Amino acid sequence: MPIYKTITVDEQTTAVIWKINESLETLSEGIQLTDYCQSRFDVMQSEVHRKGFMSIRHLLRFFGYTDLDLIYDEKGKPHLNDGKYISITHSFEFTAVIVSNKRVGIDIEKQREKIKKIAPKFTPIEEYKALGNGEDLIRKLTIVWGAKESLYKLYGKRGLLFLHDIFVYDFDISASETKAKVMHQNRVTFYILHFLEFEGFTCVYAIADS
Repeated sequence: MPIYKTITVDEQTTAVIWKINESLETLSEGIQLTDYCQSRFDVMQSEVHRKGFMSIRHLLRFFGYTDLDLIYDEKGKPHLNDGKYISITHSFEFTAVIVSNKRVGIDIEKQREKIKKIAPKFTPIEEYKALGNGEDLIRKLTIVWGAKESLYKLYGKRGLLFLHDIFVYDFDISASETKAKVMHQNRVTFYILHFLEFEGFTCVYAIADS
């Protein structure tokens, strides 16, 4: 079982990262999908996405769940039928799942040059300028994107805008954490997000206070 890393955040929260190095046939062995998930799997044309989809089912097993315990709402946000919170992410050969008694969000992104081109679409100018122009800019922008993506998943609400509603404060990469604020429904909420880097990828996770 190629679990790449296990992160014990606290007594209520654990994240697990999987590195995909198996064939689709191997990943599919012993996996039973719900009709809804089978229909999603059947329309996936990319083998990378199919393998990611199946590897996540193995991560569910780590927590003692199966696909039958997973429910998706009308917005596509996953839920567990025992009331715990879950968030799922996939990027190329890595997948991750985080489970908690609190609302959570997790995201994995590959660090790529092209993020500098799309940065103005998700990062306001004052946020972007704070990150600087050094060789770590791609790494920082990837962290910012992952932070916003994980918070978006935590909220699970359409209409939450990366550019206007979520602000990530400047940070030191070596600190492995950053602070963000979300402005939603006339309310401002602050979060501390944690991140880690590995093999040219970045993983960011967010946890609500309650």
